[in-house]
Amino acid sequence: MRMTYTPGPYGYGYPPVPPPPKPGVIPLAPLGLGDLLSGAFGTYGRYWKALLGVTVAAYALTAALVAGVALLGWATLADRFEQLVNTPSSQAPEPSDLMPFFLALGGVWLAGMIGFLLATGLLHGAVAAVVQEAVLGRPAGFLTVWRRAWSRLGAVLGAIVLPALAPLVPMLGFLIGFFFLLGGIFTNVAAGRNATDEGAGLALTALLLFLLALGTVPFALWIWVKFSLAPTAAVIESAGPLASLRRSSELVRGSWWRVFGCMLVMMLIAGGAAFVVQTVLSLAGQASMVTVDVGPDATPRTVLAELGGLTLVLGLLQLLTQALIAPLQPLISGLLYVDQRIRRENLAPVLAQAAGLPPA
Repeated sequence: MRMTYTPGPYGYGYPPVPPPPKPGVIPLAPLGLGDLLSGAFGTYGRYWKALLGVTVAAYALTAALVAGVALLGWATLADRFEQLVNTPSSQAPEPSDLMPFFLALGGVWLAGMIGFLLATGLLHGAVAAVVQEAVLGRPAGFLTVWRRAWSRLGAVLGAIVLPALAPLVPMLGFLIGFFFLLGGIFTNVAAGRNATDEGAGLALTALLLFLLALGTVPFALWIWVKFSLAPTAAVIESAGPLASLRRSSELVRGSWWRVFGCMLVMMLIAGGAAFVVQTVLSLAGQASMVTVDVGPDATPRTVLAELGGLTLVLGLLQLLTQALIAPLQPLISGLLYVDQRIRRENLAPVLAQAAGLPPA
């Protein structure tokens, strides 16, 4: 009796292992760096309308908020600004004359920070909602993604803000050290000598602050990677801020270096693209400003009128560039969340069943 075997890769033996199912942008199996990158760019290419729509809408709201506060400040202080500009050079302005301008700038800065924070939360929520559908190969429209991102905005903001407090420590250290260093320089200049005891003390304090801030950078980086998957957990698992942070910590535990490496690669790709575009826009803006003729009798109002349109166009182009590049980093974080759950919790069969694939 002759026995037959199912042909394998070398003619006889066991058949080759079938590839993992791929209902969406990634195979339902542990992912390598190539799978993560191709999945991120594939998700962007397939769902670019929803991603770009939410991103542009979020940044447009931020720009409108900042522009509204800035216009309000200018309408309030325009007359004072002209009086200050027309003040004779021999008459120094009083601190009380400058305080309204500092307050106005502080209001614009605060509006920008609040708007940027809200835009970041909406972006992370939208990307997480898109990743959830992209893995299963299901459609995701703009309105659906917007509503999902808006409904989870509070939890996502909590998952973003709490880990972001850690990098503030080295940033504040460098900033305070910089001010101490400036104080030492000004003290030496005022004394008219190369060095004074007070100036040397300020410079030494600045150096110590720089070293302490540099020492906190690894801790801040560790915190950032440890909780990098929290925004995705806040959307996909409908978890609160603290629960999302704990979830991210559980998923990253034991894989910190791998998660860090994948995120670093995407950061370098996005940062390189942003640097090239921003450099081109900056050079184009400088070349355009050189050609603007404001005339010898120009006033602050005429200068702003001549340069306002150009500044607005450049600002819109920079906003569009930021909107195009901004989803890339959250996309890699969202796919890393799915990958870690596949590795740790055997999520692949659950995803295959949700996608309507037959059981293996």
